[in-house]
Amino acid sequence: MMKILIAIGSKEYSAPTLRVGMKIAKALNASTTIVDVGEKVSKFNAKVVGLAQERMDSWEFDRPGIDVLEWAFNFLAENNYISPKMVDAGFPKNTLVDTGGNRSEVYLKGTVCEDVQLILRNGNIIEELRNEVKSGKYDVTIIGGSGERRMAHDLVQYIDSSIFVVNQFNPNQTYRLLLAVDDSTGTKGAIKFGVRVAQAFNIDVDILTVSKVDTFGKGYKGAAERAGKMMGRIGINYQNLYRVGEPSEMIKKEAGDNHIIVMGASSKNPLMKFFKGSKPLKVMEDCHCPVLIVK
Repeated sequence: MMKILIAIGSKEYSAPTLRVGMKIAKALNASTTIVDVGEKVSKFNAKVVGLAQERMDSWEFDRPGIDVLEWAFNFLAENNYISPKMVDAGFPKNTLVDTGGNRSEVYLKGTVCEDVQLILRNGNIIEELRNEVKSGKYDVTIIGGSGERRMAHDLVQYIDSSIFVVNQFNPNQTYRLLLAVDDSTGTKGAIKFGVRVAQAFNIDVDILTVSKVDTFGKGYKGAAERAGKMMGRIGINYQNLYRVGEPSEMIKKEAGDNHIIVMGASSKNPLMKFFKGSKPLKVMEDCHCPVLIVK
């Protein structure tokens, strides 16, 4: 079963991230975890926490980030993502279990996906998300299109799962899916995820193949043809686009602001990415639409 991690950070800006994440979770019937990384608990608060180990409702304060988790619960309730019994009982702060390592969790009974879990972590965002992905072995981590580009850049490079950056998502926009393919090892996975995302949003697909020279090699053509055949078998409307130019620039041009981009991750190691960059990172930084980088 696929496992999805949805990272939220605030009540003001996380609604698009949660909306997109749950839409994908519903389509895939995936095991879904929503995580909020709150501020690090101070030494004074940590001492108080130590005196009340069993139940959060016995604490005399709210752990940093608990309000965001409660907002996420209400979002799930309003959109019928959790069972009526869970909704009637209200936000289960009293069953939020401290699992150690700056982490607490609560399980909810899902209605449209296998299960839903709420997680609260406290500390550095990059470090805590990396630890959660590593321990939970998630297939996809969904994050918001933060204005802090460096943070998203680091998450894409150092988190060991596919990354969906929900950048400037407009729920009222009619999107198409832009699937970027080439002869790299990451294309096969990108095609599989592209099918799933297209199904989740019920949208048509543009399969984009970009060559820096005027000819398209056998590997490029083969990847485009395989992607088309898979879309056709599933019943997804698609078209193949062949463009000549710099890949990241062509992807940006074709994507505009009305596509969800799906592409494979770079095979370069982090040091090479730092000095030379990578196509997926360049696309993520430059494009004004959601981007899924498949690892």
